[in-house]
Amino acid sequence: MSKSVMTIGRSMAWRQLVKEKRRLMAALAGIAFAVILMLVQLGFEQALFKSVGLLYRRMNAELVLISPKYRNANSNSPFTLRRLDQAMGVREVEWAAPMYLSGAPWTNPVDHIQRDIFIIAIPPQAGILDLPGVNAHIAELRRPSTVLFDSSSRPEFGPIADLLTHGPLSVEFSGVTARVGGTFQLGTSFANDGNLITSDANLKTWKADRDPSLMDIGMIKLKAGSDPQIVRKELQAILPNDVLVLTREELLEREETFWASSTPIGFVFRLGLLMGLIVGSVVVYQILYNDVSEHLAEYATLKAMGYTDRFLFGLVIQESLILSILGFLPGLVLSQVVYTIAYRATLLPLRMDPIRVTVVYLLTAGMCVFSGALAMRRLRLADPAEIF
Repeated sequence: MSKSVMTIGRSMAWRQLVKEKRRLMAALAGIAFAVILMLVQLGFEQALFKSVGLLYRRMNAELVLISPKYRNANSNSPFTLRRLDQAMGVREVEWAAPMYLSGAPWTNPVDHIQRDIFIIAIPPQAGILDLPGVNAHIAELRRPSTVLFDSSSRPEFGPIADLLTHGPLSVEFSGVTARVGGTFQLGTSFANDGNLITSDANLKTWKADRDPSLMDIGMIKLKAGSDPQIVRKELQAILPNDVLVLTREELLEREETFWASSTPIGFVFRLGLLMGLIVGSVVVYQILYNDVSEHLAEYATLKAMGYTDRFLFGLVIQESLILSILGFLPGLVLSQVVYTIAYRATLLPLRMDPIRVTVVYLLTAGMCVFSGALAMRRLRLADPAEIF
């Protein structure tokens, strides 16, 4: 197809679209709605995966020990601390530390309303977690009945950071009174609205019903130059089958897989994405089909003048691509508005990612081209001999 013919096709495609402005606006609204639905669903899905791995990404450990019955951070199965002593027998291991995960009702010190909070207990040693706020308050963690509060928690837990500026602060949770020794920043997730960090000794004091010889996760730091995969296999070979040895990345993948496949959340997000594609496809198909039907005589005339079916099909495809661009841009802007509102309401890590934007536009363009291809079947009726 010559360049001049392609130019004529683009001009005709544009003029046909703008001729019926109401129809064009309806098409753009439908595409924008589909774009918003897809971007929001993918955004929340990515926020889910980012948020559930926030804690694990901050571990200064290349390997972790978990129980084979482990499901996710909020539903784990404890195992014996002796496994860490055994792990320390491997020469590539620099240190091994336990982590205890628990939940407790937290009482807002301002309005006294209770809300569940997530408790992370670790030995009070610097460098276990890559959290500057925690490492700066290790001395506070070593004190009895002391906790550190996640200042990125939801506001329903109270303005803890502001209250600390006025002097010492005591809080109540899980039936005990504790002192807030400082703050750190981790973030909320779909499972946890707020976080506390305390020492393992404090947690054992507060949780009298918990066996102190059992931990939830074992963190293993390797010496510089060690290959995590080689050490993982070595540890798995010497440890009993009551623990699994994973790299930190494997643990993150396991956590994400649980939320994506073992809960309704992952299904809902993918269903929303599919619904966006279906809605957009139906809208674009109806618009292009009606457009082709109304201009059937003109298409027949073009055929009589010598234009091929390929040219006419290309004309419809160009219309669909123009619609994809014009509908995608307002959908992108409105999606950013939704992200901002949702972030302020949930504090989840919702960010507009360039890769996600590219993927959604490609899906939008494919949706429009597919709808245009279906509408092109109507061009088979554009036979000059029958119409005239």
